[in-house]
Amino acid sequence: MPPAKKRTRSYDPAKIRTAVLTQFGHVRQAVGTLTPQQLAAPTRLGEWTVRDLAAHVTMAVGAISRALDAEEPPKRTLALLDWPFTTAGRAEGISDDTQALATADPDLDALYARTEERFTESLDRAPDDRLIGSRTGAMTLGDYLVTRTVELVVHTDDLNAAVPGLDIPHDRQALAACTRLLADALAVKAPGGSTEVRVPPFAVVQCVEGPRHTRGTPPNVVETDPLTWIRLATGRLTWKDAVEEAKVSASGERADLAGLLPLMG
Repeated sequence: MPPAKKRTRSYDPAKIRTAVLTQFGHVRQAVGTLTPQQLAAPTRLGEWTVRDLAAHVTMAVGAISRALDAEEPPKRTLALLDWPFTTAGRAEGISDDTQALATADPDLDALYARTEERFTESLDRAPDDRLIGSRTGAMTLGDYLVTRTVELVVHTDDLNAAVPGLDIPHDRQALAACTRLLADALAVKAPGGSTEVRVPPFAVVQCVEGPRHTRGTPPNVVETDPLTWIRLATGRLTWKDAVEEAKVSASGERADLAGLLPLMG
């Protein structure tokens, strides 16, 4: 008998809109404090400098405004839970566009201000069920906004890692949505019920083929904190290092997720 189809988690559209705006505001405020030397520093993202990374954040949000300005696609072609698996093939093109933007718009404060203004105006006139085009397919605006929490949370963490002493806060709703989407994506990639993955306080999912537990403590349990989980899911941290550094607890013969991570390229 085939496994039951997983039901997509629902997200509160108003909270997601607020979360995206809040997290973008946190990044904008922090970027405005960076010195030329800090902006020229390297990041953990290949050849990108901090300036490149800061410019990319505006692309992640500005994509919504551009999509809403375009004609609405005729039908939806990309589901929310499929989105994390589409990112690897877009990396090269995104990198080129990011570095071009960073060169063309050296005034980051003006770039952020312009992006936020357009984004806010776009959201004011668009319903959540409006279809918008993206690099990988057509999605509802509501779903695409959930993907923006992933972009913003992940790159906030990248910025904090690149600049010593920088401590950009994570909006709780943005962090929760990012954590949940990536946890659900794991359950899609490895369907089953033998392993329970816990990311308190935001997510618990069942995954991995094998005997399904019905009561009591599951035989295979993985537990970690939200940022560690996000770093694992996006390839910022390896499973081996996370276990050795005690950032993940894993018990049971089916609790090794090394072969399933990262989820995003």
